[in-house]
Amino acid sequence: MNCTWLKSAVFYEIYPNSFMDSNGDGYGDFKGITGKLDYIKSLGCNAIWLNPHYDSPFMDGGYDVRDYFKVSERFGTEEDFDEFIKTAHAKGMKVILDLVPGHTSEQNADFLKSAEPTENELSDRFIWTRGEWDFPQGFKAISGRHNRKGNYIVNFYSTQPSLNYGFNRVDDPSWQMSYKSDAAKKTREWLKGVMRFWLDRGCDGFRVDMADSLVKNDGEQGEKPATSEVWKDIRAMLDKEYPDTVLVSEWSNAQSIRAGFHADFMLDHHGNPYNLLVRGEEEPDVYSYFDINGRGDAGKFAQGFCEWYDKIKDDGYFALISCNHDTPRLAPNYTHEQLKLIYSTLFTLPGVPFIYYGDEIGMKYIKDLPSVECGFARTGSRTPMQWDMTKNAGFSNAERTFLPTEIDKAVNVVAQLKDKKSLLNFIKELLAFRKSRAEFTSRDFEVAHAKGGEPLVYRRGGLICVVNPLKVKQSVPVVVNPKAPVLFNIGKAAKPKKTGLDVAPLSFTVFESK
Repeated sequence: MNCTWLKSAVFYEIYPNSFMDSNGDGYGDFKGITGKLDYIKSLGCNAIWLNPHYDSPFMDGGYDVRDYFKVSERFGTEEDFDEFIKTAHAKGMKVILDLVPGHTSEQNADFLKSAEPTENELSDRFIWTRGEWDFPQGFKAISGRHNRKGNYIVNFYSTQPSLNYGFNRVDDPSWQMSYKSDAAKKTREWLKGVMRFWLDRGCDGFRVDMADSLVKNDGEQGEKPATSEVWKDIRAMLDKEYPDTVLVSEWSNAQSIRAGFHADFMLDHHGNPYNLLVRGEEEPDVYSYFDINGRGDAGKFAQGFCEWYDKIKDDGYFALISCNHDTPRLAPNYTHEQLKLIYSTLFTLPGVPFIYYGDEIGMKYIKDLPSVECGFARTGSRTPMQWDMTKNAGFSNAERTFLPTEIDKAVNVVAQLKDKKSLLNFIKELLAFRKSRAEFTSRDFEVAHAKGGEPLVYRRGGLICVVNPLKVKQSVPVVVNPKAPVLFNIGKAAKPKKTGLDVAPLSFTVFESK
């Protein structure tokens, strides 16, 4: 595969509304991000994933794009964006942008042209039914908003009309076109044009929103053969014209790697390995491995993880998240000491780490916030970054910010920089250790022990990682040379015995195998 830089990448995800406000309007912006690049780099991150920066009415937090070739004035000028990219590169950092390929804003000029009652060159750029009384089963059809005869299909919200990449299975030829039709191919070429535009501006790749949603009626959940064909075609273009470009998919299925993506997010889906590792408590009668009462199951996590890893390890990577803009933050469900164990495990497993802004200080998920810009339950994970104890936690000088700021004397950057035992300083140590050992960027991975709430033990080449999520000491029958040096630990290091390992409560240990 190309993109050799991805192997050693550690990403920091920035939701631009909420990171740093440089002009006092209550929203984060490009200049604010640029001014904090040294901070991001100091964590050990060498890449940034920037959530949507495009011109948008923000009916879905920027995932409703009005103009794909223009930055949002909310975040600054075109020059501000270019300076952000230029400065990041000067500091040795890569930047990937959010690509939203499946739908636009209803205010997008191409959609408005498509919605005109008279047939034109963009009539088929979006998916329209034949008549205004058509409400096809299995699709969300929006009616009565435009004078064009027919209703338009949306992927999610009514303000997000679906772009026409065609259908794999055509059930009604009166309005459904094949994905091999000229109209569908023109949409694909339009998308390539969007990508070329931002790559020429200096970005290093894309995280692709809802990457599996392009072609409709496209086989079983996850596999999507026609959508995969579209992405293979796009990947071929990138390999030829921009060979160092990274594609990271929001797909959460091994098929994404076969479709041409370099990495794929392991998202918080019911029963998948990420869910079973850290997110189980969000569902009734399901517990994560890190459940403090030992109700989780390391075996179920390991089985799912290994099965998935075996399918992708030769061709791509997991993208392993601390959280993201669509997912509740882990705090306050876990203490900072538990978070240290979780991050140590996540970021020593095979994959590319993605740290969501604020997770490095343990920012909390804020429940029951009123929805802003259609964030709904996600709103509580998008509150402003907590920099210090000044007004608006140092995020902004505005009288009112985009979302309310949390003032917390312990959960802010300045306080944690001063505390040697803080989560922030721990993240720096963890990422520095990860960087120092080639084993963590290799594809070598083997589970040595995974059973119930017992310690999870896995090998990364010549390293042995041991984690105990419980408050009690446990033993596991994994034999380690008593002279094997401890390279890294949280809590008391595990102790080799003749019959196995004694593992201290709430601990994580990395041995160098001898």
